Amino acid sequence: MEKNRLEAFSDGVIAIIITIMVLEMKVPHGSNLPDLLPVLPVFLSYVLSFVYIGIYWNNHHHMLHTVRRVTGGILWANLHLLFWLSLFPFATGWIGANHFSSAPLALYGAVLLLASVAYFILQQTIIASQGAGSILKKAVGRDVKGKVSPLLYAAAIPASFYEPRIANAIYVVVALMWLVPDRRIERALGAAEG
Repeated sequence: MEKNRLEAFSDGVIAIIITIMVLEMKVPHGSNLPDLLPVLPVFLSYVLSFVYIGIYWNNHHHMLHTVRRVTGGILWANLHLLFWLSLFPFATGWIGANHFSSAPLALYGAVLLLASVAYFILQQTIIASQGAGSILKKAVGRDVKGKVSPLLYAAAIPASFYEPRIANAIYVVVALMWLVPDRRIERALGAAEG
């Protein structure tokens, strides 16, 4: 299989995930600004999840540029990642509908944690398939953000039951951490081409 098909399929699934999330936002009854207040938690959960899906889409796109040949292992690892990403609409809807309460926040953290693990597995599968000179391996290096993020998600899950605001803060901090542009793959690809 060509990597373009893998990328197109993944892009399609991610687009559907975002579409499902936005469809969960119901139009409020009433035409005044205060009528929007009941849907604010749903909107905020959507914004947070949209940012996360965007981060995954962006990093996935860059990572696939390093792939020379798609293997069966890469296909399955990619499907594994897409499975966890496909649970975002459910987890997003649950935290929004329940105003960021404990159990929904813990589930949201579990989905974030398992998506990050699936991303790591896909990354390692690509590196293993590309051999010793893997561009991706050179690009990720020590991957501090990739190692810290799952630890923070794991800390946020029990924090959800202790103090939900701590879990919320952790999810926002990790998203902000990943919003900072990461040019490692672009630099590694440029070095390999030059």
